[in-house]
Amino acid sequence: MSLFSALSISASGMSAQRTRAEVITENLANAETTRTPDGGPYRRKDVVFESGGGSPSFSSVFGDAMAPGGVSVSAINVDQGDPERRYQPGHPDAGADGYVAYPRINPAEEMVDLMSASRGYQANIASMSALKDMISHSIDLLR
Repeated sequence: MSLFSALSISASGMSAQRTRAEVITENLANAETTRTPDGGPYRRKDVVFESGGGSPSFSSVFGDAMAPGGVSVSAINVDQGDPERRYQPGHPDAGADGYVAYPRINPAEEMVDLMSASRGYQANIASMSALKDMISHSIDLLR
């Protein structure tokens, strides 16, 4: 595995964590949204990662056993569960029974997920910084 391929792996991790942070932020911003253009309350979204592509030849898999090829976002799942129902008869979105459908979003859980995404992003930055230093020292040795 070359140092430059390790940089691209860290870059793919940063991109995936950025997407995750954007989706979590969207969830937090819409935690109290009871009406969307599609009708009904906002639905929580969750990012699914997958390992970056592997090549089919045995020699390349054997040679790159330590470098799986990075990470990418394979899907953004939308929660299909029942929304949380709160009794608020005066609310404009209340049904005939007086209940309002709210998104099933736990702000504390979303904040923990956001901190995790931030730490993952920071870990990839640290990895890229260490790789940059290794490349710089290698170039200095070749002078």
